[in-house]
Amino acid sequence: MKVLTQEAWAALVPHAGAMALIDTVVDWNAVSIHAVAERHTPSEHPLRSSAGLHVVHLAEYGAQAAAVHAALLDEGEARSGRLVSLRDVQLTVEYVDLAGGRLDVWAERLLADQRAAQYAFRVEQRERLLASGRIMVMYNV
Repeated sequence: MKVLTQEAWAALVPHAGAMALIDTVVDWNAVSIHAVAERHTPSEHPLRSSAGLHVVHLAEYGAQAAAVHAALLDEGEARSGRLVSLRDVQLTVEYVDLAGGRLDVWAERLLADQRAAQYAFRVEQRERLLASGRIMVMYNV
């Protein structure tokens, strides 16, 4: 297990302040990452509306886990990029259960080169799947 706090990668990804949604990396290897987010309940959450945190926003959690994974694989070399595609997104609820505890975020690298990366992601809460799909990131080269 390779537990890492946000301080270990914060300077390597573009997500900062309240938009840095991933709190801890529980484990990671050359192919995948398992991260945890625990700050999704405050009313000042940047993606939360008065109705709550819509499950569609969990794609951003998946994208951030992928960004952290890529930064860790690149051994600390920060690369900027853009999320250009979401595919096969499955949403199983409308809103995240704010009293349900932490969000477990997994991302698996499917393809990658110097120009782009594709990841599959899934987000669970208490072992219940909330959202899954694939993301494509194009790097600024």
